[in-house]
Amino acid sequence: MRRVLVRQDAKSSGKVRKARKTRRRAVLTVAALGAGAVASGCASDAGEGAGGAHGQPPQLAPPAQALYEYAQRVRANHTARAAAASYWGLSRVPLAAPPPPAVKPRLKTRKGFGVRGHAKLPPVFTTVPTKRKVVFLTVDDGAEKDPAFLRMMSDLRIPYTAFLSNYLIKTNYGYFKQMQDRGTALNNHTLNHRYMPDLSYRAQRREICGMQDVIERRYGKRPELFRPPYGNYDRDTLRAAKSCGIKAVPLWASEGFADRMAWREWDRDLHPGDIILTHFRGSDDWDGSMTDMVRTVMKTVTGRGYAVARLEDYV
Repeated sequence: MRRVLVRQDAKSSGKVRKARKTRRRAVLTVAALGAGAVASGCASDAGEGAGGAHGQPPQLAPPAQALYEYAQRVRANHTARAAAASYWGLSRVPLAAPPPPAVKPRLKTRKGFGVRGHAKLPPVFTTVPTKRKVVFLTVDDGAEKDPAFLRMMSDLRIPYTAFLSNYLIKTNYGYFKQMQDRGTALNNHTLNHRYMPDLSYRAQRREICGMQDVIERRYGKRPELFRPPYGNYDRDTLRAAKSCGIKAVPLWASEGFADRMAWREWDRDLHPGDIILTHFRGSDDWDGSMTDMVRTVMKTVTGRGYAVARLEDYV
């Protein structure tokens, strides 16, 4: 497209420069007020010097007031997270995830993970395309139902996604309702955790659609995400999943245990958008508890400069 150059005479150009200077002064004034607001928030014991009556927040112009309130919220959230980290035995405070993207990234099947006709089937991936230093925590099956895990994740404000199998969760549907009430999405991991490629198309469909029905009946929402047991699938698995309303099939790039991390990638490292797998397991299966697993995972995630984000905000 041809560029159109608009010329201004000296008089009009001077007016434009003057207007720009005025706008810059306004921005600097708001920034200065905002900085003062943050400073006053960090020195609330300064009395009237903080800009308001003793013990009261300062009275500011609307733009600066909004910035002041935002700074106060950030400060309060960090303080709460720091206290929770100390309580739960984390040496570092988990990093807060950035706001969700305005537009979700376009998902594509990972190279080597496709099947015939995959362009028309749900994408299978181990990493969400993003440049942000975020990863996603997912928890599978539903065998262990540890109340301490629910408290820890709520206290630390760490988002995670559950992929559930009915044969394990049916002993205590209420535990996962508590999880849902705290903001966790409940997704499909089949009724009985069968090795899907051994089953016919109809049998795979019963496993997937049946679990869709269970989650909708028990928790009020039909999932759009599905993870095949053991990460194994064939073309019939993806065809059946699509017919049951599944939109995407997240696998994983690394796995967390109570005492270690396991890696899919050659460099044994995290990457922006990586999906981390772990399980609802306890001391019967691990050398530790679910809260030990969280400490292990978060030591790695935070130590490498990543935050845990909510998978459903990106997928």
